[in-house]
Amino acid sequence: MPEMLLPFLGVVAVLTVTPGPDMLLVLRNGLRLGPHAAWLTGLGCCLGISCHAAAAVLGLSAVLAASAGAYTAVKTAGAVYLAYLGVRMLLGSLRRSRPAPVAVGDVPGDVPGDDAAAAARGAAFRQGLLTNLLNPKIALLFLTLLPQFVGPGEPRLRTTAVLALIFLGLAVVWWRLFSLALNPVSRLLRGERARRALDGIAGVLLIAIGVRVALDHR
Repeated sequence: MPEMLLPFLGVVAVLTVTPGPDMLLVLRNGLRLGPHAAWLTGLGCCLGISCHAAAAVLGLSAVLAASAGAYTAVKTAGAVYLAYLGVRMLLGSLRRSRPAPVAVGDVPGDVPGDDAAAAARGAAFRQGLLTNLLNPKIALLFLTLLPQFVGPGEPRLRTTAVLALIFLGLAVVWWRLFSLALNPVSRLLRGERARRALDGIAGVLLIAIGVRVALDHR
């Protein structure tokens, strides 16, 4: 095991539970659609994290860090996606529930049937995945964090790979526990009024986060 495993675990624990757009999406989907949707959103987040971790271990994230244009492009795409999700949720909160086609990136909670449930699960997973994939700060985080916990004499590639796997494992455990903890609360928010209020709050917050991401500098 890496020599600096314990301090690394402490840092990762703080980073994992720090609120962000991924936690907002997991919370919204879990309260609106139940713990399974929250768990799938969390798994999507973990897949996005694993892609950034693999890129950092292989040195590919250095390209993103070195290119201002590439960083800006990914950041802008992430900001637009967050704002898009926020607008969809905000518009959904302003209209009454009715059967409607499933939009890409949206999580329908009002369309009955197995097809709608499957679409909701797939959309929840995509939300978590894209929110993390389109966040260049995660790439920079892995690029700068992992090397700091490689001890003297340890092989860089192997140690960073182990640390990245530990980071991912903690994220999976966290999202599983978080999704299960939402189950009692989600049962209380099954009414249309509660769902619309939840979508309105989440929509406004996602739009605000998207604007902040777009205006943020490295």
